[in-house]
Amino acid sequence: MTAPRYTPLAAQLPSAVPFVGPETQERQRGAPFTARLGANENVFGPSPRAVAAMQTEAAEAWKYGDAENFQLRTELAARHGCDIGNIVVGEGIDGLLGYLVRLMVADGDAVVTSDGAYPTFNYHVAGFGGVLHKVPFRDDHEDPAALFARAAEVNAKLVYLSNPDNPMGTWHSGAEIEAAMASLPSDSLLVLDEAYVECAPDGTAVTLPADDPRLIRMRTFSKVYGLAGLRVGYALAAPELITAFNKVRNHFGMGRVAQAGALAALHDDAWLAHVQGEIRTARDTISAIAQDNGLTPLPSAANFVAIDCGGDGDFARDVLAELVGRGVFVRMPFVAPQDRCIRVSCGRAQDLDAFAAALPLALAAARSKAVAPAG
Repeated sequence: MTAPRYTPLAAQLPSAVPFVGPETQERQRGAPFTARLGANENVFGPSPRAVAAMQTEAAEAWKYGDAENFQLRTELAARHGCDIGNIVVGEGIDGLLGYLVRLMVADGDAVVTSDGAYPTFNYHVAGFGGVLHKVPFRDDHEDPAALFARAAEVNAKLVYLSNPDNPMGTWHSGAEIEAAMASLPSDSLLVLDEAYVECAPDGTAVTLPADDPRLIRMRTFSKVYGLAGLRVGYALAAPELITAFNKVRNHFGMGRVAQAGALAALHDDAWLAHVQGEIRTARDTISAIAQDNGLTPLPSAANFVAIDCGGDGDFARDVLAELVGRGVFVRMPFVAPQDRCIRVSCGRAQDLDAFAAALPLALAAARSKAVAPAG
């Protein structure tokens, strides 16, 4: 055999990942970051009860995890007022998006998303041969009406919408999304990514029953619950769709330690409230730092703040590069005009102090580069 015999689709796909991880960047720069504010992780950490549960369960790690995730699904169903048959658990929202696309999208099938929205979803669609149709953001918000209208035009199987949105942090009320769904085509499925909804104001989540066949809602333990390193996510949808996940999911993909940690985190409402308070404080601090430097922070309902750097995407990329060079890991939107911004995750006081110290230097360096004569 001279070479692996890839499928025609795999052979034409780029060897790329949606995001370059901070560890990769640290290896490339030869030094660790002083402040890790780019991946929207919860630096305030998981519940102490979750940590204790994981430590206890570690002694049982020789066993596979429960392939049905029965206890976690039972508790999630009780939390959401639905049946266990409405919930599937998987390896983060990213893993669940991969399974959903595998179930729904074949070569040439149309899928609709916003231009600049979460790129991992696009990665999965491309990996199964789907055709992405994109609509622009409107006033830095995803535009449900435009998404659903485009879905009708192209006969889309899936429509992806995040609320609150990543990378801008903007949001719609649940009532607004429910009203817009009146124009969702009857044969299109709304993929509603609610990864940040626990960070958002009351009324942001939709209140439709889990049995509603028009949508699947994605949630995660990676954000406010502080368990990004475990990769635990779940989806709520009608039982027929949830059952279909059994056709393609990795049944033993959820380890025992991950299941125990997520279950304990779910039961610690006091820690959840603590983290939510820390996020609100950090958002205010990030916004104040931006304003102190003459920049405009966007209102955010997530655990990060997008900051308008006052120029174009090239200028924002220079600001980001200067911050990274000074040991502050941040990210930015990929698509204009949202790429005029950098995106800063909520952090501890010491993290935001490092950002506050580096930002004016980064801005000065980027402005100097912008006015430097060519030659």
